[in-house]
Amino acid sequence: MRQRKTDYGTIILHWTFVAAFAVALVTGLRIATESPDRTWLNWFDAVLPRGSAWVAHMQAAIVLVSVAIGYVVYMLRSGLGRRVQLDKVRVRGLFRRGQVRLSAVIALMYWIFFVTMSGLLISGGLLYFGFYSGYDVAMLHWVGTWVILAFVVLHVLTQYKSGGVAQLLRIFRPAPLPAPPPKLDAVELLGMLAEQSARASESENFGAPPEVPSHPLQPRAEARRDRPREPDPAMRPTPGPARSRNPTLQANAFVVAVAAAITGGSLLVATDRLTVDSVQIRRINPADAPILDGDTSDRAWRGVKPFSLLTGEGGNFDGKGEARIEIRAVHDGTYAYFLFTWQDATRSLKHLPLVKETDGWHLLHSGFQLGDEHQYNEDKFSVLFTTMDVTLAGGRTFHPGPQPVASAPATMSGRGLHYTAAGYADVWQWKATSSSAGWLDDAHFGPPADPTPMQVANVLPYKGGFATDPGTANYRDNFSVEADTSGGPRRSRLIAPLRLPKAVAATTDAMGDIDLDPNHGESDGARWYMTDQDSVPYSTDADARIPVGTVIPGVILGGEFSGDRADVRSAARWASGLWALEVKRRLDTTSKFDVPIRSGVFMRVAAFDHSQIRHTRHVRPIRIEVE
Repeated sequence: MRQRKTDYGTIILHWTFVAAFAVALVTGLRIATESPDRTWLNWFDAVLPRGSAWVAHMQAAIVLVSVAIGYVVYMLRSGLGRRVQLDKVRVRGLFRRGQVRLSAVIALMYWIFFVTMSGLLISGGLLYFGFYSGYDVAMLHWVGTWVILAFVVLHVLTQYKSGGVAQLLRIFRPAPLPAPPPKLDAVELLGMLAEQSARASESENFGAPPEVPSHPLQPRAEARRDRPREPDPAMRPTPGPARSRNPTLQANAFVVAVAAAITGGSLLVATDRLTVDSVQIRRINPADAPILDGDTSDRAWRGVKPFSLLTGEGGNFDGKGEARIEIRAVHDGTYAYFLFTWQDATRSLKHLPLVKETDGWHLLHSGFQLGDEHQYNEDKFSVLFTTMDVTLAGGRTFHPGPQPVASAPATMSGRGLHYTAAGYADVWQWKATSSSAGWLDDAHFGPPADPTPMQVANVLPYKGGFATDPGTANYRDNFSVEADTSGGPRRSRLIAPLRLPKAVAATTDAMGDIDLDPNHGESDGARWYMTDQDSVPYSTDADARIPVGTVIPGVILGGEFSGDRADVRSAARWASGLWALEVKRRLDTTSKFDVPIRSGVFMRVAAFDHSQIRHTRHVRPIRIEVE
């Protein structure tokens, strides 16, 4: 039997597309492990990449777009569109049996694939360029991935059903491209019919039998009953090349397709390079510097156009995990001032509160011991600055997977780690309760730190290269964690509380309307921390005076920020579903852990809705331009 084969162009484009999609798939699944409630994807950790998943994912996306453009051009140039043509005949074939129905199903599957892949590429572009990176687009991208995977399985099965192993193997057997059949020329056909009619009339007038020419559109058996005259050579239809092989046609079509693919990919890369998001830091007079109070009506902010972006893939935020963030920035030659505003329906201050029950004190949490508290945590906001010439954070400051550092413990949460190969990325982190005294915690991402004995024992989560800058802070937890060696697997044990209120009624009043539902916010003016002045160290006598059911804060404020950790001042205010955070820092602190604020530095922002690590994110960095 003659082996079934496929043209060279289709084979090359097909396998290039398959390879690019495979890379996009495994890197995309690795990226998805960082989304809330998708850590189950770590079941496939052995086959998911551990390197620069974001970079490889975007590179694969460029190849996919390029191949898609090239394949469309190739089909149009080579006349292969009939392979996937979904006309009335094939639609009617869906209601028949046998190979007719199978052929119609295959064509329909191709169009489902085309539509889904288009949606996948378009949604990916929207997410990357930030035109609209919301929950709906992210879900479209997620669902589209699984539809394509289902198509791959069904595609193999239907191809096997249509021709067995020989049909599957034809994609590995190249051959020249069949030339398309000649197109029907209506004018030529009418002329030929007129000639036939004239000859027939002439034959009738002279008593001769009518001549029936051999025309491909009018086959008649009667023409062979009598000896026909040799027709006029001019009337013979020219034999078409429908069954011949045409390497020249294939080469021309493939060259044009490759040129179109390269052009499309180049335009995509050029668009990425030429449309860099940027924030202008306008210069102002020192006398016009904004007052750090969380009020957005300062004169300095009124003349600044905000930069707006939608961040997603975070935790909570009404179940969609997205928040729109606006950024304004000015400087006076010495200090830089930022105003960050973002959407958050709730003012969450309940950071790991403690409640007294009949059997003692209990810490309210859901994932804290794994380093992934996502209910009883304060609202937070984070800013990252880096001088690294990157278009993506992945692979440079963030590394996905449950164990990104092979020589360090696996993450207890199953999610990735922040660290750099060399140098430092500057990180600011504001916390709704812990930053109440006017400082914003100055931290950094650096090379992976050596794990502590508590981290090796999985008592405390390993944090990779994330650490606070040298110095002290004025806040601490109202509990401690130690190893539980009472038997069985080694786990953590919470020792709480460390301090108790001097006056329970006063502390309760300061906390406002106490609602322990983590999805409900706190009232205006509520305070969910205690100070050293209004609390005392824990003692059994002080504990005995506190009634069962009492709730006390999980944060203690006392002392001052110092050292490099005290470089950033801040103030925040929440109103009508919107946080406003004002920040002040020197343009250059001269600390090796800080990044100078100057043109060319990249910035990223993230919002947390009562979550420890499940923050929102955006793909492209923001370039700073300082006047």
